[in-house]
Amino acid sequence: MCNAPVLAMSDFIQTFHVETDASDTGIGAVLGQNGRPIAFIIKALSPKQQTLSAYEKEMLAITFAVRKWALYLVGRHFIIKIDHQSLKYLLENKIATLAQQDWLTKMMGFDYEVRYRKGITNKAADALSRKPHDIDTGVTKQ
Repeated sequence: MCNAPVLAMSDFIQTFHVETDASDTGIGAVLGQNGRPIAFIIKALSPKQQTLSAYEKEMLAITFAVRKWALYLVGRHFIIKIDHQSLKYLLENKIATLAQQDWLTKMMGFDYEVRYRKGITNKAADALSRKPHDIDTGVTKQ
């Protein structure tokens, strides 16, 4: 037997996890606990946002998700899981540019820990960030 994939109820005693990813055309994020999803976000990028670097798109995904789920996250320690190693450095408050300072300002008031994970293990957020025709389903067209 298998279990149906359903959203879990949030437990404010447990640690929340925010997984994010960005593609050329969109951002995706998953809010979860104990390996179970609580909520998902999908957002298409504007034409201007599509011109941002991969680094900037990834940071946009993080700040968008954290602000969207602020009611779950404010006042609690949570973990941000990212697949972009250099953002871990930035989010640990190593500011280099004005744009980075602006992003970190949006993260003020949140108690978070950043963990890097390889992109291959970030499947849900990765899939959410892409247009349907960009996702590799493993099915080939004849």
